[in-house]
Amino acid sequence: MAYVPRLKAEYKNKIVKALHEEFGYKSVMQIPKLEKIVVSAGVGEAINNKKVLDSLASEMELITGQKAVKTAARKSIAGFKLRQGQLIGAKVTLRGDRMYEFMERLISVAIPRQKDFKGVNDKAFDGKGNYSLGIKEQIIFPEIEYDKIEKVSGLNIAFVTSAKTNEEAKALLTHFGMPFKK
Repeated sequence: MAYVPRLKAEYKNKIVKALHEEFGYKSVMQIPKLEKIVVSAGVGEAINNKKVLDSLASEMELITGQKAVKTAARKSIAGFKLRQGQLIGAKVTLRGDRMYEFMERLISVAIPRQKDFKGVNDKAFDGKGNYSLGIKEQIIFPEIEYDKIEKVSGLNIAFVTSAKTNEEAKALLTHFGMPFKK
């Protein structure tokens, strides 16, 4: 039998039923699901030091298990000595099994390792059912060796769902085990 990530199996077996009862959907297709997770980071220091961006990309690959894509500046900003098209960040888009595996590690291992953790902000929804989470240090992931990092940097993690409202998306993420503030 093929391997199925724990959260994926839990979604199919428990979460679908719970959301169906909670919101009273008429069709199974209306039940919100997690479509993708986008992990991204920007480093302003990459303007002067390309090595910082390369190490950030390799750390993101360790964390997500997927190759990172370097991102370029959309427009020039003279005050930051930034030119349009200059590489200043990296991102990884996770779908399918890798998405569920990453979410499992994020919720059960990485987030609880934060200092003075009291729960993630429950106000970071965009109105269309997507949730964004900011992490101050990439060292909370066990894959990262503290001695080998170039620079401690933050990560943006966006959870893209098929939910139509913030309430549906919050219910979905809560059932997955996202530790929202009480």
